[in-house]
Amino acid sequence: MHKIHLVALAAVAVIAACSDDTVTNPVPVLPQATVLTATGNVAAKVDEFRNVLGPSNGGTAGEQPTGRREINWDGAGANPFNNKNDFPADFFNTNVKSGAVFTTAGTGFRNDSTFFAEINPEYAAQFNFFSATKIFTPVGSNQLDQLFRVAGQPTPATVRGYGVVFSDVDLADKTTIQLFAIDGSSLGTFAAPVRSDANGLSFVGVTYDQPIIARVRITLGTGALGANVNDVTAAGGTADLVVLDNIIYGEPKKSF
Repeated sequence: MHKIHLVALAAVAVIAACSDDTVTNPVPVLPQATVLTATGNVAAKVDEFRNVLGPSNGGTAGEQPTGRREINWDGAGANPFNNKNDFPADFFNTNVKSGAVFTTAGTGFRNDSTFFAEINPEYAAQFNFFSATKIFTPVGSNQLDQLFRVAGQPTPATVRGYGVVFSDVDLADKTTIQLFAIDGSSLGTFAAPVRSDANGLSFVGVTYDQPIIARVRITLGTGALGANVNDVTAAGGTADLVVLDNIIYGEPKKSF
């Protein structure tokens, strides 16, 4: 009888152990993402993405019930910072109330109307814009992060969709957006397609049913712009140099 009792306890222990494994080591299930990409003439796909997110809220301060925000770098308010390396990281939450704050491991940000030719004359024939006539890059790095705020406020926020137009993507799977949830977990990494024509534009956009994106890491090709750094398509070039234009994202909603 005592032996039977011990066997029963052992069986319960095994079942409990299996149950513990099931509870403590579940297979993570990522939220379902809808992904839109385009290369060449990206305008139609960008408009499709805009329509999914809803009407533009421009620079209206405060949380709006629906819609989207968009950064195109071309507004007159940005003119004092053009073609310099000191574009304010919070410009699109303070000067323009769009709920975006940027960070980078580099030394700053550059909003440029010369195709970055003042950095390297070779770039004049390298890059293009989607909306005339300015494009953007971090300085001293090929990565930047975007965090979201309730428009015009310091309050952390999340969005339901995020998309970017890139210029001059030459290598597959090197120019990406990695999305993060509010707890810091990755929602996935999504690559922009390689450019298909001389215009050189590529687009990738991702949407979810709910506002769950708290941060985005943008990786631009394989290297940072520099006076002596040429693109892989130019003589002696070793890096895939990529810059960005329009950023489109869902209305920032207060994080809870």
